[in-house]
Amino acid sequence: MKQTARIHDLYRPVAERVRDYREVERRLPVETIREQAARCADCGIPFCHGAGCPLENCVPDFNAAAAAGNWNEAYRLLSQTSFFPEFTCRICPALCEGACCQGVAGEPVMIRQCEKAIIETAFQHGMVRPVRPVVRNGRRIAVVGSGPSGLFASEALNRTGFSVTVYEAAHRPGGLLRYGIPDFKLDKRVIDRRLEIMKASGIEFVTDTRIGQDISGTYLARHYDAVVLAIGTPAARDLSIPGRELKGIHFALDFLRSQTRSIHGEISENPLCAKGQRVLIIGGGDTGSDCAGTAIRQGAAEVRQIEIMPMPPESRSPSTPWPQWPWMLRTSSSHLEGCAREWNLASDCFLGNEAGQVTGVQAHQVEWALSPEGRPLKPAPVAGSERIIECDMVLLALGFTGVPAEGLAKELELDRTPRGALVPAPDRHIYALGDCANGASLVVRAMADAKKVTRQIAKDLLS
Repeated sequence: MKQTARIHDLYRPVAERVRDYREVERRLPVETIREQAARCADCGIPFCHGAGCPLENCVPDFNAAAAAGNWNEAYRLLSQTSFFPEFTCRICPALCEGACCQGVAGEPVMIRQCEKAIIETAFQHGMVRPVRPVVRNGRRIAVVGSGPSGLFASEALNRTGFSVTVYEAAHRPGGLLRYGIPDFKLDKRVIDRRLEIMKASGIEFVTDTRIGQDISGTYLARHYDAVVLAIGTPAARDLSIPGRELKGIHFALDFLRSQTRSIHGEISENPLCAKGQRVLIIGGGDTGSDCAGTAIRQGAAEVRQIEIMPMPPESRSPSTPWPQWPWMLRTSSSHLEGCAREWNLASDCFLGNEAGQVTGVQAHQVEWALSPEGRPLKPAPVAGSERIIECDMVLLALGFTGVPAEGLAKELELDRTPRGALVPAPDRHIYALGDCANGASLVVRAMADAKKVTRQIAKDLLS
């Protein structure tokens, strides 16, 4: 009997999707999902569950339920560990699939697509309902930030019986999910759909409110039984090389945020539009990829992404043996839409014209010393390799440096780690979770940290 093959063609046609901001992934038929879920081997030791998923989703169990067409049971199993599978199924890189036993000798199960089918079927058939606590415990908690960790913490604390108020500086809740991830990866109606359920469960959202400016952090500490900081890593890593002051050089998140606000009517005109411009993205990660897809949709004349790191291998590197998340080359939907990529390039300086507008970047090649397993260790410049990359717009997608020492950290008298992460003060009932406590990472890891910290909050306040 012929074994079902994993499906690789997940996207709408390029010529169609680059003309809109709708999600690039197409919805697979239910029968196709059932066939894919049936590829799960129900392993004796489910590494997808333990070594893969930070949320500890019971992957083999919900796969089996989906394969049988028992969507009620599949959703029950999934929702036990994951409050927002509609987010992770769209933007998580699927760490579970990297640890799937089927991937040792073949191709892993399409766990992320199965998760998406389960949650979308659950919404379609009215299975997703507000979860209200039977009894409130009389304790009030302020959550600062409504990104992935803030939303997850709010849901967990509300279910435990706390009265939760979420404060968000932006006009609408969602944090990184709304303003840092393009609509073509995560339709914002998916966020709004979940927010309505959270509000119906008793969670209060206060937007357009900057803690430390509109309301002081000390006010929250006095008026709430606990303060939970889920503010992400707001300080973007800069590239301090000559010419940085030139016009046309922007942080990636500012570029993405501007596009989202423009699409959804928060601003009348996008001041950071790439139409007709040669766009250079410095930084080879997911944020840079998101910038590429956005610039292409805006009508950029050319989009190029450069990275100082070497090109990853086509298949799993020996430096990340199974069941670790594999270091290997990944090509996003945005790359397939017309983004050129280059590796081993370090930027020396920005070039500009008399009007102060950036016109290019001088860069040079580097060679990397590698570990015995092939992992890059240290770069060295290649003599005589300098070159100029012409461009009209530069987007810096170099990650984040943590939480600034000034502002909320100083006001609440919180220490920071050497890498700029907040050190919580549970003795004063001030907690930190997600990226602001651990450094920039994946959405699913931020949610998993929120799960862990909220358990500790409940223990501290209720025991």
